[in-house]
Amino acid sequence: MTYQQKPCVVLGVSGSVAAYKACEVASKLTQSGVAVRVILTKSAARLVSPILFRAITSNAASTSEWDADAEAPMLHIDLAKSADLFLVAPASANTIGSLANGLAADLLSTAALALDPATPRAIAPAMNPNMWANPAVAANIKKLKSYGYELINPDAGWTACGVTGEGRLADPVGIVQFALTKLKIRG
Repeated sequence: MTYQQKPCVVLGVSGSVAAYKACEVASKLTQSGVAVRVILTKSAARLVSPILFRAITSNAASTSEWDADAEAPMLHIDLAKSADLFLVAPASANTIGSLANGLAADLLSTAALALDPATPRAIAPAMNPNMWANPAVAANIKKLKSYGYELINPDAGWTACGVTGEGRLADPVGIVQFALTKLKIRG
């Protein structure tokens, strides 16, 4: 079966140290019968290989629309059309700002702009607690909510930068459960 014959999550992975947890999200969604198409920002691809996501999901993971072997000539449109849920996990402060301000700086933000307005969309932020508490990030979150994005709140706890506080990526199991609920699939 291809992603066109199953419910499809387009999973955006941005450049947070928590990018490795997106592998668990992709794996558990795939095991639940969901097609997962992964978009990695350039920063995310430095942390986690697109090859790993391909192995987990059986679908190519994309980092750029300009790859010679891209699945479609207008990959951002193809990804947007296939999404039954557009989920960014982890969502870095940079990606949140880009999405909130309508920037088309990379494949992830361009695909987001190409989504049908009725497509469910969500972000799961992951960043340093001070970044999460920054008023600019809060304003961008507010904007995204006004655009229809749902927020999967970050957890509090130890972060990769050695600080304890709110900003840590929500538990991958909870992110998967959120996605399955949105897709009306029992997990």
